[in-house]
Amino acid sequence: MLIRSREASTMQAEAIAPAGAAELIRNAVALIFDVDGTLAETEELHRRAFNHAFARHGLDWHWDRAAYRDLLRVTGGKERIRAFHARQQVASPLSDADIAELHRIKTAHYAELIETGCCPLRPGVAELLTAAKARRQQIAIATTTSHGNIDALLSRALGAGWALDFEAIVAGDDVRHKKPAPDVYLEVQARLRLAPSDCVAIEDSANGLVAASRAHIPVLITRSIYFRDDDFSAARFVLDELSELTDEHDTEKQPHAQYITPA
Repeated sequence: MLIRSREASTMQAEAIAPAGAAELIRNAVALIFDVDGTLAETEELHRRAFNHAFARHGLDWHWDRAAYRDLLRVTGGKERIRAFHARQQVASPLSDADIAELHRIKTAHYAELIETGCCPLRPGVAELLTAAKARRQQIAIATTTSHGNIDALLSRALGAGWALDFEAIVAGDDVRHKKPAPDVYLEVQARLRLAPSDCVAIEDSANGLVAASRAHIPVLITRSIYFRDDDFSAARFVLDELSELTDEHDTEKQPHAQYITPA
């Protein structure tokens, strides 16, 4: 595949990209959303919640933004804690129970942070959900995060009955292998009873792109803060924000998209 970057794109490609992404979305039977980074820029709150849990547990660990960016390559909160612990060669062993307790404290504090209203949905997300519902498209979630984290975010953003609008909600603990394995997407497909070509995955990271691609689902990327420099060459389209889907005639926004041309 050839990627026409923002610097090298022709004006024609810039004009096609948002419209083509919007067409991909409109023609899908189902839209499958990742959560963290895709629906909202949650990762900084997760980082703060992890550090809170470490302090509460009496650990002298602190994940700054650079360290957390690296740790995000490990999918899953408990897995991330375990991976970091393994790097501390002189650290006392942490049992599975210790890791589970750290993750419990972290998840509770994350919910408290979300409840303050400091993490709204990303631009264009609410509009896309509303448009999908109006088109009678199915919407689903395929994520590595926990059900508790999903509910904390979407209850605040969409209201207590948010889950009624989603045909399938598959979290990391529902499957054997987390992203970049395709398990969450395969499980969503099974629940929706749809072919991969009937779906579009909306992701923000290379791990998510790989997971959906391994399930043979076309992917639209919306760049997020922590993953914006990932390799997205396998995606059908790359946008800075999902709001570009509804602003396809706004020429000032068009250069922010990448058009992925079939080989």
